[in-house]
Amino acid sequence: MKIIAVIPARYASTRFPAKLMQDLGGKTVILRTYEAAVSTKLFDDVFVVTDSDLIFDEIVFNGGKAIMSIKEHESGSDRIAEAVANLDVDIVVNVQGDEPFTEAGPLEQVLSVFKDDKDKKIDLASLMREITSEDEINNPNNVKVVVDQSQFALYFSRSVIPYPREKNVGVRYFQHIGIYAFRKQALLDFYSLPMKSLEASEKLEQLRYLEFGKRIKMVETTHVGIGIDTAEDLEKARAMLRDI
Repeated sequence: MKIIAVIPARYASTRFPAKLMQDLGGKTVILRTYEAAVSTKLFDDVFVVTDSDLIFDEIVFNGGKAIMSIKEHESGSDRIAEAVANLDVDIVVNVQGDEPFTEAGPLEQVLSVFKDDKDKKIDLASLMREITSEDEINNPNNVKVVVDQSQFALYFSRSVIPYPREKNVGVRYFQHIGIYAFRKQALLDFYSLPMKSLEASEKLEQLRYLEFGKRIKMVETTHVGIGIDTAEDLEKARAMLRDI
């Protein structure tokens, strides 16, 4: 299988404008993310796909590979699908542009499910981690996922799922970790399909895959991503880098 990583990188950000071009220990956030993905040695190629000349130039100037988006996109999947449409590739991994501490471990976990999937029953794979505190479970910023007995996703929600009408029945709660590995065809299908009511309501692109019958294999992990969503997150990342 030919496996590539694609890092969708928008310049604009509602919560933290231009966050990917912020300095993080002498390099920009997006450059550190790109270099981290390359250093995992899991991919035949790594690309940044962006709507920004600044981000494009930052990656190319430093010896990396970047692709300019042709048009505006609603989601990361749309941006990636456009970028890989004409590439010879089997599996595409979405690496978040604001995670400069990306490691090989969780990426290996999500890629592992395709090795034995000879019949190609898995369209995409992603990660989930168990959460136990009520604050984490009730937080709408933590996307929850429920799965079937074979660990295929049944539904994703910002709400508490399953709803705990009955206590002490052994329900486990899982937070979705936004690392994805896609079969190329699943991405291309997504790109051609319209947004339906579930995705529009929850603002979760993974629901489009479920609404149109795609199978999402979930893998349990203990990994907690370190993303940069706010100026405070950036300061924490700078402190972490100084301690490494």
